[in-house]
Amino acid sequence: MKQYDVLVIGAGPGGYVAAIRASQLGFKVGVVEREALGGICLNWGCIPTKALLKSAQVFEYISHSEDYGIKTKGAEVEFDAIIKRSRDVAGGMSKGVQFLFKKNKIDAIMGSAHIKANRIVEVTDADGKVETYTAKHVILATGARSRQLPGIEQDGKHIIGYREAMTLKSQPKSIVVVGSGAIGVEFAYLYAAIGTEVTIVEYQDRILPREDKDVSKEMAKIFKKKGIKLLTESQVLGVKTTKGGCSVEVKDLKKGSTSTLEADIVLSAVGVTPNTDNLGLEAAGIKVERGIVQVDDYYQTSAQGVYAIGDIVKGPALAHVASAEGILCVEKIAGHDVEPLDYGNLPNCTYSVPEVASVGMTEDEAKEAGYELKIGKFPFSASGKASAAGAKEGFVKVIFDAKYGEWLGAHFIGANVTEMIAEVVTARKLETTGYEIIKAVHPHPTMSEAVMEAAAAAYDEVIHL
Repeated sequence: MKQYDVLVIGAGPGGYVAAIRASQLGFKVGVVEREALGGICLNWGCIPTKALLKSAQVFEYISHSEDYGIKTKGAEVEFDAIIKRSRDVAGGMSKGVQFLFKKNKIDAIMGSAHIKANRIVEVTDADGKVETYTAKHVILATGARSRQLPGIEQDGKHIIGYREAMTLKSQPKSIVVVGSGAIGVEFAYLYAAIGTEVTIVEYQDRILPREDKDVSKEMAKIFKKKGIKLLTESQVLGVKTTKGGCSVEVKDLKKGSTSTLEADIVLSAVGVTPNTDNLGLEAAGIKVERGIVQVDDYYQTSAQGVYAIGDIVKGPALAHVASAEGILCVEKIAGHDVEPLDYGNLPNCTYSVPEVASVGMTEDEAKEAGYELKIGKFPFSASGKASAAGAKEGFVKVIFDAKYGEWLGAHFIGANVTEMIAEVVTARKLETTGYEIIKAVHPHPTMSEAVMEAAAAAYDEVIHL
């Protein structure tokens, strides 16, 4: 029975990052992975989707090249080449994790894990061979999978999840996207940009329902301009599949009427389900509620020496959150003086065109919390850099507490805003006030100076608006 100081189950952005940090701290580390190093994020999520989205954006650039004074002829989408590029990018990143494991002397154990009492882990490989391992500390980082809804059960061919949406054999002429969170919006943009007819069906009263209402409104306006059909306050009752495609029965929740949509493909993008089944958790004394592993502030489960991080614990199912949790968990194990993760200061990003990025409270949430607000908004139409780049859509919106100047939230929509949100996360971590942001000199011309301008707008000091 091979022994480790730290044995991690799952090699996604939570697991492999935790493993590397544990190795840096002097632990003997092993990682169990049943599919591919890098997990969903590197292989089927964050990275390959961004490669697909970039291809769509390049095609959009070419299609509108005359706006930049450049004439082009005959640009066509080669769908299989776009898919291949995405898979090649994902493959390269997974090999990068292999290199990091080798560099940090981490054992990669390929197979499916089953945890037993006293931190004993059985791993079954692809040939059915079972090996047993034990560790002083076991970290569960098994991630999540596409959520299945009744009436929209995925068959992998006509009704698909995000995995199949990245590897279709041919480009669909039409697609219905169920759900308009980050996954739904990104795929809606991707397929619309390359010429597929796209309809989004959203149960809530607006797309991107977890974002600030102004961001949702702006994205809806932009998506409609792109030709994407939006059905909000609508519910998919069921999908009938035929050789020719799908018939989607949709109920208008406001009117009570039903209608039928015809499409080649239905993409179910209604969230994820944690991978906590078939691991033996409850038998090992690990408390689970509705698929979520119960942990304390440092990710200790109800079983001594067993921890859980990432999509299987309470909190947003985001790669960077899982990584932060993994590092914090391991440093606590090592005896470091660490503070719990601030879940109120985690950035959210959507990588459509335009991009969306946010952190902290929305305007409605801040009002409900009883704050008196100072709100500043700066449109990219007033930005010199955005005008020069031909990316004038969107804005920066900032929310401050009027009494103390505390930065309560920020909500961006526009080109490359996912690269800008870290300024707000850092400023909020350092308890920076609105006035300090105004007085911090931002470079010109940049998209990022819109943050300073928006802060100035909140205090009636904006210059360029």
